[in-house]
Amino acid sequence: MANKTIITAAVTGAGETSGKSPHVPVTPKEIADAAIESAKAGAAIAHIHVRNPKTGSLSHDVDLFREVVERIRESETDVVLNITAGGGGDFVPDLYNPTQGGAGTDIQTPKERHEPVKKLLPEICTLDCGSINFGDQVYLGPAGWLREHAVLIQQSGVKPELEIFDTGQIRLANQLIEEGLIDGHPMYQFCLGIPWGAAADAETITYMRDRIVEGVSWSAFGIGRMQLPMVAQTALLGGNVRVGLEDNLYLDKGVLGTNAQLVDKAVGILQGLSIEPMTPQETRESLNLRTFEN
Repeated sequence: MANKTIITAAVTGAGETSGKSPHVPVTPKEIADAAIESAKAGAAIAHIHVRNPKTGSLSHDVDLFREVVERIRESETDVVLNITAGGGGDFVPDLYNPTQGGAGTDIQTPKERHEPVKKLLPEICTLDCGSINFGDQVYLGPAGWLREHAVLIQQSGVKPELEIFDTGQIRLANQLIEEGLIDGHPMYQFCLGIPWGAAADAETITYMRDRIVEGVSWSAFGIGRMQLPMVAQTALLGGNVRVGLEDNLYLDKGVLGTNAQLVDKAVGILQGLSIEPMTPQETRESLNLRTFEN
């Protein structure tokens, strides 16, 4: 499909952003509506986290995921669903006993992380490919956990999106593929500009792109003010793109945006480069996704 690329809308994320913008969706209805509006604006994939409807904070509640997924499916909006499976990885060493997690620690086993995917069977789910200093905490993804999680995803038939936050994680993702733990046509997502991972610039994208398995699909995104510039850089380098309020709250300097507005702006950037967004069906064909009966 020449001159086409996939747009993913990451509509809410897990960060403490719900108090920073009125547009960040919190309830299952708000999250589902954001995914539907993003699809209508041109996104082929909706990347889904859920939040506690009362506090706006991160949640792993399968029932909240179920409500979001059912609302989107019942709307008959054509969009590929990508559910996060990367929750429960946050470790903050206790000040007085660093062998234990202190305030802010939120750890789930691979089996627990996989539970929403197992029960809801989206077409895609994320697989975070290693540990990293994530701001002032550590995101834990030991190789053994990653292999276990990859097997669970493989058994479900869902397509894993290999989340890459730094260059060493490419080596681990490539190893999973070599070991036969990733089926079919692999897809990578380069997550750029997050402290303290890979930088959001064209040089980093090129370095990472040139080290993944040949002939696979890849995407990249930047956070904050680098989100929209990375749309252009990524597309020019042959990748798929991602925007949304998980990664950036602003449409322009000082102007808070909605998910749909960010998708619309990404569409405009791509069209200015003579690149059109893929439809959800084109995306399924490009990524060789399995469709489940729901």
